[in-house]
Amino acid sequence: MSFHPHSLHPRRGPTAAAPHAGPGMATFLVVWLGQLVSTLGSGLTQFALGLWVYQSTTSVTAYALSTLAALLPRLLLAPLAGPLVDRWDRRLTMLLSDLGAGLCTLATAALLYQQRLELGTLYALIALSAAFNTFQKPAYSASVVLMAPQQHLGRANGLIQLAQAVSELFAPLLAGVLVMTIQLWGVILIDCVTFLFASFTLLWVRIPRPARPGGAAPAGVHSILQEARQGWGFIAAQPGLLALLGFTAVFNFVWGMVGALVTPLALSFTDPGGLGLLLTAAGAGMLAGSLAMSAWGGPRRRVAGILTAELASGVCFWLIGIRPDLLLVSLGAFCAHTTIAVIAGSGRTLWQTRVPANMQGRVFAFQEMLAGSMAPLALLAAGPLAEKVFTPLLLPGGALAASLGQVMGAGPGRGVGLMFLALGSLKILSATAGLLYPRLRRLEEELPNLSAESA
Repeated sequence: MSFHPHSLHPRRGPTAAAPHAGPGMATFLVVWLGQLVSTLGSGLTQFALGLWVYQSTTSVTAYALSTLAALLPRLLLAPLAGPLVDRWDRRLTMLLSDLGAGLCTLATAALLYQQRLELGTLYALIALSAAFNTFQKPAYSASVVLMAPQQHLGRANGLIQLAQAVSELFAPLLAGVLVMTIQLWGVILIDCVTFLFASFTLLWVRIPRPARPGGAAPAGVHSILQEARQGWGFIAAQPGLLALLGFTAVFNFVWGMVGALVTPLALSFTDPGGLGLLLTAAGAGMLAGSLAMSAWGGPRRRVAGILTAELASGVCFWLIGIRPDLLLVSLGAFCAHTTIAVIAGSGRTLWQTRVPANMQGRVFAFQEMLAGSMAPLALLAAGPLAEKVFTPLLLPGGALAASLGQVMGAGPGRGVGLMFLALGSLKILSATAGLLYPRLRRLEEELPNLSAESA
């Protein structure tokens, strides 16, 4: 089946692709609770393993590769995952994905307990777990509109962001304490238990399946690839969505850099305890923003809210990079993460309400692949840029030590601070370009709200 422009505006009828009203917020809240607990467990593992990799190697590149291993499977498998998510039962897809990722985590804990874990093996297990998550994430995102009523989509997406915020707030503190008491393998074993909890919550609910126009999907790899192209065709036919995808790509590039740089930046002027406090401040910012989104539902004009929040985030990045001061850096991280809830929650709602329910797996998977392709590039570039380009500029005797170094300070870690200034400037330029481009600015007026039409 090929993509046709008229399918962008489905009519009412037995084959319409408009979202279902959903069984209500109760079902969504059960699923969300399971994912909240699982996300917290994954946060424990991510912090503990990241600290282990960096302290074992003292290499920004090695640290970045651990994150890259989690991103590459998403990039490679997303085009196939999307059509399969649209074909399969989404609840079962989430259930099997959680169980698969849990088994990978269990294997990591066993190898650590036996003191046999090596970097190469760790990267492979991270990649395999990420492959399972490549199916879980679009299935979860595409299920939200089938569970939550249209008027509560903004709040539902705020709750999804809240789960991530809880992880970022509590996982570093808990991981720091637990690593000292039950060791790293014990921390990861807790993550296995959280995967099981998420699986049990999925067993208790039923998630509606959107009707496919024309009946069941044809079998075969060629058909799956054809359906994968439809996801891209839908996005490409809408200049506003295409521009939103481009904005998201820049957003992911910047935050991909942050994932590789925040630990080296913090450890250049503080200890692991200070790093934990910094990450806790970042999590608290996301928690505050997510709570606001959950109660508020987000700005009425979501595109304007996204771009305004991104402008503010760029200024916050300047605060993070300007001085090696834990209080100032923590303040910048708190405020920057507050904006994530508005940007991610509003963006997710836009996609859910402008894409037909029976195409959301394909579109969301392609969206994640294209936008997420920036994150691996950022991770590959972060280490060499930090170590070979920016750090020498602000070492004693460096090209900028006598000028900019008088404001930022000179020495180890200051080059990474300079990178945060550059990333903040990139965020501001991206948001300004979005505000000046009319197809993105007027996206909500030009594309119909499919959830509203079906309500």
